[in-house]
Amino acid sequence: MLEDKKILVLGLAKSGYHVSKLLASKNEIIVTDKKEQDEKIINELESLGIKFILSETGEELLDESFDLLIKNPGIEPNQPCVKKAQELNIKIVNEMEVAYHYLQDDVFIIGVTGSNGKTTTTTLINDLLKLHNLPVKLGGNIGYPLSEIVNDVKKGDILLLEISDHQLYNLDEFKTNISVLTNLCPTHLDFHGNYENYINVKKKIFNHHTKEDLAYINKQNKDSLEITQDIKSTKIYFNNEENYYNEKGIYIDNKLIIELKDIKIKGTHNYENILVALLVLKNFAFDIEIIKNYLKNFNGVEHRIEIVDSNTKIDFYNDSKATNPTSTLVALKTMDKPTRLILGGMERKQDFNEIKSELKKVCGIYAIGEVTDRVYDFAKENNISCIKCYTLDNAMEYIKKDAQDGEAVLLSPGSASWDQFDKFETRGEEFKKLVEKFFK
Repeated sequence: MLEDKKILVLGLAKSGYHVSKLLASKNEIIVTDKKEQDEKIINELESLGIKFILSETGEELLDESFDLLIKNPGIEPNQPCVKKAQELNIKIVNEMEVAYHYLQDDVFIIGVTGSNGKTTTTTLINDLLKLHNLPVKLGGNIGYPLSEIVNDVKKGDILLLEISDHQLYNLDEFKTNISVLTNLCPTHLDFHGNYENYINVKKKIFNHHTKEDLAYINKQNKDSLEITQDIKSTKIYFNNEENYYNEKGIYIDNKLIIELKDIKIKGTHNYENILVALLVLKNFAFDIEIIKNYLKNFNGVEHRIEIVDSNTKIDFYNDSKATNPTSTLVALKTMDKPTRLILGGMERKQDFNEIKSELKKVCGIYAIGEVTDRVYDFAKENNISCIKCYTLDNAMEYIKKDAQDGEAVLLSPGSASWDQFDKFETRGEEFKKLVEKFFK
């Protein structure tokens, strides 16, 4: 625990807000953000002795008197205040690292990361643990900063955390008992600089592991295998000879657990997520009837190939969570109709060539966001009709004119949303509103 420290919290948002409140009683806390904040929030922080200062970078606030910089996970490593902290040898952490030291000793921690599938996998594990009446607390990248829930986590609880690469970046002493790496592919390269840096950050999910700790690794993912060669965890593989799925069902230890026909959500990516979730569940409880009943009714995660209702003969899918081309490829593989694809968003050096193998299903591309011109060039190179739409609203106007009965419309941008939306959830909600506006 931190006491008598002078701390600069760089970036408010949810993580900065909650970690500041966690530390306020025994430390001097200054919070800075480049955005104006709600007056009620500022008044609350000030009532706790926390000082808020509006600043573009926070660099001018930092000097040798500070003991610690707590960085919002989304702030890039080369941000001026971060670089100054490095020059001054001020330790840089994030709220998850801080909150970890406030956990009671007898808490069992499960961490889930990966380029794709981590939210669905985390959701499956959480729901199934709850259905087995186990004391699980959910947090991390899935919506609840650890510093928000840490005081509710009791001895004997299972703490389940979805952990993004941005959160892993500034973790130091944090350690899990079980770590899941769903897969690896190039993404967030604007943040990390290159793919090697990215995968080395992902490897931190196994930090401080010993043989007593478990690592769940995708046997069919080459990069996952390579970076985990030297970890000290006990390794448990999925997508291997014992734990796998095929056209009939999902198998653990070569035993059929559930048939695919009894699983509501479809797609190989979902079967893979279910497989690893069930492997983790084996450590705690495993009532096959509870599992079967749950999977017969599980609709999947919002914004991940989510079916959007419309009173038409056109199928609409909200896959706004597809923030890299690999996710878009997964979505396209599930399409069984001619598909009009909304593609694009923030420029992050993403390679749209990853989806080439599934372009035969695409009858038109609607390019949006900062990468509109790149998407257009990509489509033309592959002889796919493409319209430069720039915005989601414009794309849906064109689709209203173009889409035919029996087709599918897929928002699977393969790009981050931050050029036009504050988060992918907002982009997905806007898509659903536009479906209702133009097609209901």
